[in-house]
Amino acid sequence: MVLPVNSPSPGTDPLVPVTRKSVNDVVIRLAGNSQDGIQTIGGFLARLAGRSDQDVMTYMTIPSTISGGPSIFQVRMGNGDILSSGDQADLLVAFYQHSYDDHINSLRPGGVLIYDTEYVTPNPDDRRFRSVGIPITGATVEAVGGSSKDKGKNLFVLGLITRIFNLDVAKVSGLIAERFGGKSEDIVRNAMLAFDAGYGTPADNLRDVLYSFEAATVSASGRPQVTTDGNLALTYGLITAGVRHGAGYPITPWSSVMETMRTELSKYGGIFVQTEDELAAIGYALGFAYSGHLAVTGSSGPGMSLKMEALGWAVMAEMPLIVINVQRGGPSTGMPTNVEQSDLMQAIYGSHGDAPRVVLAPKDVEDCFYIALEAGRIAREYSTPVIILTDQALATRIEAFDEPDLPKLMVDPKPDLSPRGMDFKPYPLDRLTRHAPPGAPIATGKYPNVSGLEHDELGHPTGNPALHMKMTARRRDKLKALAATLKTPEVYGDQSGDVLVVGWGSTWGPVREAVKQLRAQGTKVGQIHLRHLHPLEPGLDTLFARYRKVLVIEMNDEGLYGFGQLATLLRARYALPSIGSITKTDGLTFRIAEIVNGVNKSLGRNGSAAANATR
Repeated sequence: MVLPVNSPSPGTDPLVPVTRKSVNDVVIRLAGNSQDGIQTIGGFLARLAGRSDQDVMTYMTIPSTISGGPSIFQVRMGNGDILSSGDQADLLVAFYQHSYDDHINSLRPGGVLIYDTEYVTPNPDDRRFRSVGIPITGATVEAVGGSSKDKGKNLFVLGLITRIFNLDVAKVSGLIAERFGGKSEDIVRNAMLAFDAGYGTPADNLRDVLYSFEAATVSASGRPQVTTDGNLALTYGLITAGVRHGAGYPITPWSSVMETMRTELSKYGGIFVQTEDELAAIGYALGFAYSGHLAVTGSSGPGMSLKMEALGWAVMAEMPLIVINVQRGGPSTGMPTNVEQSDLMQAIYGSHGDAPRVVLAPKDVEDCFYIALEAGRIAREYSTPVIILTDQALATRIEAFDEPDLPKLMVDPKPDLSPRGMDFKPYPLDRLTRHAPPGAPIATGKYPNVSGLEHDELGHPTGNPALHMKMTARRRDKLKALAATLKTPEVYGDQSGDVLVVGWGSTWGPVREAVKQLRAQGTKVGQIHLRHLHPLEPGLDTLFARYRKVLVIEMNDEGLYGFGQLATLLRARYALPSIGSITKTDGLTFRIAEIVNGVNKSLGRNGSAAANATR
């Protein structure tokens, strides 16, 4: 958070006619229990930022147990290009003693601690922060009544934050009305009572911790902003891409995609089936694909394991299918509510036999929308399964971005039922597959076979060794043909020098901010981010040759040989000893300082130079 000289209050807070400090952006961490509704506070703040032409990024942790437990929601909001949720908090709100004990060290020196005096006793000797004790629970009881205290104190805190940062009260009130408008009038009234009580916290308690955001810059595109999480962006991307049919089984953190598809596809004349298990889910999706529709199924790592046999059938039959894996910590049940990028090898090589399929990974919430369009295009054009590797961080993260131009992007979902001529072959050796859905007129009057058995050009099963080799090659070569159409990634930063930092998936934002800090320290460093993971984008070897070291940033284990999964693939592909890894498996997203320290360590430098990296 940038704290320049004091600037006059804009006068929107009549309760405290005092000087406010001007801030460019701020990191707010809310620490409590999952039952406290802290995710609701964070969601309100994120959506307020989006409606105020500010940038925003969030991060949350929730317990994986049904009974709930400790949870946080961190939101970074303000002006400029916000690429991460922040390494350290500027404001920490601690609901309980464990919230204080576990998260006080996440607060930057000079930051502000807000704590509930009824549950938290801070260390009086800790002078690193400005501490403000407020009877959050008691004040909520006074405002809305004892039976509502546990459900109302989150809105009390929202009112308090609105006051501290001089947020737009009318817009926040509108968000509350939208959120609770479908419920009874008593619920809406109590919500506003709690909010007003927080906003009306006595002035003397807050006199030294009042701020005001600098004026926001309106988007250069002039388009309105969308504020949403990755799973919702992905879902609407699929609908835009022409997906009208799909099937799935609930599993964290994929489930919200499935739930939204269930409610939305019917509005577009489609259907999404919740099945009895993962095997049935991909079976339904393949049935939809066979009938000529672009279909989707999805899961997380454990469910993907169950889909693998049928996914092999999809490769052999060359079915256009989108498969989503919202990655989480593994193996087995692992850490269902934490993030990891450990399913890359599974996505590329998980099936038995040679079963090539396309693997894509979005870099942020906005890209979750556009990666769905790319997956749909590839699945149709190359008649192949496409796996989208997103992850728990992107699934739950809220960001603001320019609203897509939907009329220009919407894809016609109708199946191709045009007539097939006398020379029609679904699996021709000299060109791409083109299936004939049931109902498409075929001049020969003979419908082709679609089978998981090896087959000839018409789909008839065959055991011919020479034909099996040719068909194996055509399934492989169409991915090579796809690779030839891709562009070499653009390099951000130095075009040659000490280090090229390579990332994929949700590491993009922290890596970009780390590269900015490293360059400011004098390191010659560039960044590329891989969106197409299989097949890889071309020209990487030329880029790698321009740097002394190539470091791959990924959230998985370094394995037996000291390299993460993507780094292992890149070393196998290019045989360059300069390719190394920076990995982690703590279930949390990368902090900027972790990347900066890792790069400095790889260069033989003292990593302490990154200790002041707070963004």
